[in-house]
Amino acid sequence: MGRPVVAVVVFPGSNDDRDAAWALGALGADIQFVWHEDDELPETTGAVVLPGGFSYGDYLRCGAIASVAPAMDAVRRFAGSGGPVLGICNGFQILCEARLLPGALRPNRQLEFVCRDTTVRVENADTLFTRRCETGQELLLPVKHGEGAWHADEGQLVQLAARGQIVLRYADDVNGSLGRVAGVVNEAGNVLGLMPHPEHAVDSLLGSADGGLLLAALVDAAAEHVLAAA
Repeated sequence: MGRPVVAVVVFPGSNDDRDAAWALGALGADIQFVWHEDDELPETTGAVVLPGGFSYGDYLRCGAIASVAPAMDAVRRFAGSGGPVLGICNGFQILCEARLLPGALRPNRQLEFVCRDTTVRVENADTLFTRRCETGQELLLPVKHGEGAWHADEGQLVQLAARGQIVLRYADDVNGSLGRVAGVVNEAGNVLGLMPHPEHAVDSLLGSADGGLLLAALVDAAAEHVLAAA
């Protein structure tokens, strides 16, 4: 089958698209960039990544304008067909604004930009994105965001946790996120958003290679999706 195609959607203001492409390419993916004005994904797309950055300058709310870009219609169709979609940082914000994931991302509790390594705990290893991990495993990943506090009502948090949709939690209170939530998956299990940056943690020389576990699982899922569609 060769290397599965992972489409990386690029918006005006994206600044981690090349980083995500490099990391996924190093893990066996064939990267195809998709411009925000494109209304179709490459025909052989096996997975989609919405990268970090400041799409459209973070005007209105972070991710709000990007959520209605033409490319997002294609992402919605792909996700609706069961295709794996990963949103990193700004990508997580976009997925919440697009209602592909529950909740919303709000300004950090301290009202300051946070940029540091942080430890997250794998709450559910039975997902497309965490199956190379074990439940309870701790991953060292960097965060860099100003509006990364995930929020929902308490009842929704309880329901999501009961269904296994809370995938990652911060070990400490990094930004005021409700329940220390760092990553959430949709009910179908094929769309994940997380605030930490796995693409910046794929080599021990960078301080951690733990992000490679998540991205390699995405490449696996991309290959499986292509096979299932063949």
